[in-house]
Amino acid sequence: MTPGDAVRELDAEHARHLYRQMLRIRRFEERCVELYSATRIRGFLHLYIGEEAVAVGSVQALEPDDAVVATYREHGHALVRGMPARVIMAEMFGRVEGCSRGRGGSMHLFDAGTRFYGGNAIVGGGLPVAVGLALADRMQDLRRVTACFFGEGAVAEGEFHESMNLAALWRLPVLFCCENNRYAMGTALERSESETNLAVKAASYEMPAWSVDGMDVLAVEEATRRATESIRAGGGPVFLELRTYRFRAHSMYDPELYRSKSEVEEWKERDPLATFGALLVERSLLDDEAIATMEAEVAAEIDDAVAFAEAGTWEPVEELTRFVYSDGDPAPGPRTEDR
Repeated sequence: MTPGDAVRELDAEHARHLYRQMLRIRRFEERCVELYSATRIRGFLHLYIGEEAVAVGSVQALEPDDAVVATYREHGHALVRGMPARVIMAEMFGRVEGCSRGRGGSMHLFDAGTRFYGGNAIVGGGLPVAVGLALADRMQDLRRVTACFFGEGAVAEGEFHESMNLAALWRLPVLFCCENNRYAMGTALERSESETNLAVKAASYEMPAWSVDGMDVLAVEEATRRATESIRAGGGPVFLELRTYRFRAHSMYDPELYRSKSEVEEWKERDPLATFGALLVERSLLDDEAIATMEAEVAAEIDDAVAFAEAGTWEPVEELTRFVYSDGDPAPGPRTEDR
């Protein structure tokens, strides 16, 4: 299957938007690699390079009032959800201007304004949060969807099974988006799961479930729209197995001894950015000049984000215990600088 098989007639503006969003994620993450190598970003860093079609296609199909719960590999989701690159980069630099005041870093992006609820460092930790958000919407009769992203490694966690079971029992408006990149942290799927067809596993909880080519942004968008329409109509939760592949190691500390270089190169032939770009060029929806313009605009956006982060402020030492400990005194009123 080639990108575009899911949607035969492409709207030119929409197609270019999808390409640009994937380009933003790719270039943002590539810059993060440089900054991390220069020790300007510290802590853990988990890259999304290769998986851009999943975040772009799925988030594109969501409404502004829907909620998004992501994993520690969430830079791409945050960008396409509408979080400014500036505040994401400032968070990764540990500056107060970051979305979590510099306290969370790469793995804990959060923005209530766009209903982006993490960024969760615990594997599977976002699943119960998503069920809770969906339950709240259900109790208020709101036609909102909570999209929960997690890797296939989370399928082995107890939270996964508990969350799937409750969501199905209560027919909650949750879209479970499993980003199956085949290796979790560093263990091949067939070495950890007796049933490697994760859609089949999810279907055992009596919910619609199907697999999607996660390297095809159009296929992802179409599948997500189909799923959210079912959920909004009261059909209960839906599970999508988004079959994708990360081109980089699990994290910057990963020696990557569990897969061959030749396998990685083979998957790079299905690079969602390159293949979708080629499709748009073939259909005369994109040309070299337009791509160059996008590249320049994205580069300027990222340069601005880095400059903003570098000019940011460190949290004063006297406030380090704020939000962490309580001395039993009544909570103070909201401060003007609080978010």
